[in-house]
Amino acid sequence: MNDTLHAMRHSLAHIMAAAVQRLWPEAKFGIGPVVENGFYYDIDLGETKISEQEFKTIERVMRQIICEKQDFEHFTLPIDEAIEWALEKGQPYKAELLNDLKRSGTTVAKELDANEMGTIAEAGAAVDTVGFYRNGDFVDLCRGPHVENTKDVGVFKLMRVAGAYWRGNEKNPQMQRLYGVAFATKEELDAHLYMLEEAKKRDHRKLGRDLDLYTVSPLVGVGLPMFTPRGTVLRDMVAQYSNQLRQSYGFEKVWTPHITKKELYEASGHWAKFGEELFLVKSQETSDEMALKPMNCPHHTQIYASRPRSYRDMPVRYLETTTDYRDEKTGELGGLNRVRSLTQDDSHVFCRPDQIEQEINNLLGAAGELYQTIGMKLRVRLSYRDDSEAYLGDLELWQSAQSQLKSAVEANGLEYFEQEGEAAFYGPKIDFMATDAIGREHQVATVQLDFVQPERFGLEYTAEGGDMAQPVMIHCALLGSVERFLSVFIEHTGGWFPFWAAPEQLRILTINDTVLDYVSDIKSVLAETVLMTPVKYSELRYTVDSRNESLGKKIREATSMKIPVQLIVGPKDKEAGEVSIRTQSGEEKLRLSQLGDYLKSM
Repeated sequence: MNDTLHAMRHSLAHIMAAAVQRLWPEAKFGIGPVVENGFYYDIDLGETKISEQEFKTIERVMRQIICEKQDFEHFTLPIDEAIEWALEKGQPYKAELLNDLKRSGTTVAKELDANEMGTIAEAGAAVDTVGFYRNGDFVDLCRGPHVENTKDVGVFKLMRVAGAYWRGNEKNPQMQRLYGVAFATKEELDAHLYMLEEAKKRDHRKLGRDLDLYTVSPLVGVGLPMFTPRGTVLRDMVAQYSNQLRQSYGFEKVWTPHITKKELYEASGHWAKFGEELFLVKSQETSDEMALKPMNCPHHTQIYASRPRSYRDMPVRYLETTTDYRDEKTGELGGLNRVRSLTQDDSHVFCRPDQIEQEINNLLGAAGELYQTIGMKLRVRLSYRDDSEAYLGDLELWQSAQSQLKSAVEANGLEYFEQEGEAAFYGPKIDFMATDAIGREHQVATVQLDFVQPERFGLEYTAEGGDMAQPVMIHCALLGSVERFLSVFIEHTGGWFPFWAAPEQLRILTINDTVLDYVSDIKSVLAETVLMTPVKYSELRYTVDSRNESLGKKIREATSMKIPVQLIVGPKDKEAGEVSIRTQSGEEKLRLSQLGDYLKSM
C-alpha cells in the first residue's frame, strides 16, 4: 500500500466517524485504523445497532463532509489536557488510551502498533503530549497521516458491521466495528467489489457442500473436517503430486506415530513456545505425559539420530505426508482455512553446510513446478527474525541463514520481498505467496533453514577429516497444510478442477437405452487409456448416467458437479462410431478411435 492510499483510507476512517457522530451524537469511539483494502472504526452506540440499512445514510453524510472540503488540521495537547478533553466529550475509550499512555508511555503505543490499532502517541519514552486531527466539527486523537482536505480521499463503500470487544478482550464492552473499503479511483473500487462477488461464488465452504467434498459434524468436533469419497480423491491427487515431485529430488518416505512423549517437544523447544496449542494425551498404563503431534520435524530428527551418519551419507532427505493436531482457538476456525487436524506434506533435509545451496535450489524448483501446474503465479516472502526474544539460536547463525536464503532466491531469479518478524522460532523462511484467479494472495509453500534443532538434539555426522560435525536441517512443505491448500485450490479453480485432479473426470450421459452396448465399447477405450497427467499412473475416473431422465437434466447435474468432460451418447453417435464431447470450452464430436488421444491431452 502506498503512502497516499494509506492517508486516504486513514482520512476516510475519520470521515466515517464524523458522519456517525452527526447521526448519533452520543457515539463513543474506540480506534479507527487502516486495514487491507480499507479501514474500520470501533463504535459504541449503547443499545442502538447499526444495520446494513443505515449504510446508505452514513455514506450520504460522509459525502456531505467530503463536499464541504474540510481541511485536516493537526495539533497537539499536553497529556493531562487531552484526558480532560476526552472526559468532557464523553469519550471513555479515548480517556482509557490516554491514561494508559500517561502511565506506560510508548509501550502502549507499540502495543497498539502491533495490533494494527493505530498509534496516537507522539515520539518519546515519556508521553508529555499527544496528537489530534480536526476536520470540521470532528476532533480525533491521532498521529496521522491524513490527506490535506476531505475532497482528496478517493472513492469508498461501507461493507459490513461486526461485533468487536474493546481492545480484543472479551471481558471488555462489545463495540460495533464498521468496515469500509477505499481506492483512489472508481475503476479500482469496482474491480475490488467484483472480486468480492467472485469470492462469494468461489467460497470453498459453499463449494465443499455443493460438490460433496467434505463435511463437518458437531459430534466429531469443530475444526475436524471429514472428507467424502470425492474429496478424498482430490486431496489424494494433490498429495501424490507433491510426493512424486519430492521423490524425484531424492526424498524418501518415512512414517511417525501420531502421539509422542512431552519430552520430545521440550527438547525441540516447541513445548515452551506452543505448549498451549498441544492436545494432551494421558496413558492409563504409564505415567508418561503424551501429546498429539503438532508437527513432524522433532520426530524426523530422531530417525536421523537412530544410526551413525557419515559425510558420504549426506544429504539425508525425508518426506512424510501426515496429519498433525493443534488446539486452535475455536473462534479462529473456519472451513478448511484453519483446522485442528491438518495434514502436512512435510519434508526435512539433513545436509552438510556446503550442500545448503543445492538443496534449497531443489526445493525452490519443486515448488515452482507444482504451482506452475496449479496455474498460480508465485512470489517469495523472505521471513526474517526481528529484535524480540521470541527466537532460539545464535544471532550470527541467523544472519548467515538469512543471507543464504536471500542469495538462493536471487540466484533463482524469483520476485521477492523481505519482512521481519515472520520467521519460525528456530530459523528464517522462504514463504511462497501464490496469487489466485481473482487476484488474492495466499501463503502456501515454505522452505526454512534451521541451525537450532540439530544443536538441541545433538545431531551429528562424521566429517571427511574424521571429526564430528553438526548437520544443517532444512524444512519444506510444498502444499503446507493440505486442508488449507485445498481451500485455496477450490476457490482458485471455482470448483472446476484441472482434469488430472478432478474427483470425477468424465461422465457418460446416455440419451436412451438403445446405446448401452455402445457404452460398453466406450468403456473399453477408457480402460486402455493411460493418462499423461502430473500424477503418474493415474487411472481414469468416470461414471455412467444411464437413468431414464431427460438429457437436459443429466447435463445440468453433471455441469453443477463441475465434471470436466461429459460424453453424450445417442443413437446417431452409435451409428457413426462417434462421441459428443462437452467441456467448459464448448462441444465437439470425435471418432471413438480418437477418444483416448483426446483424453491424454487433457
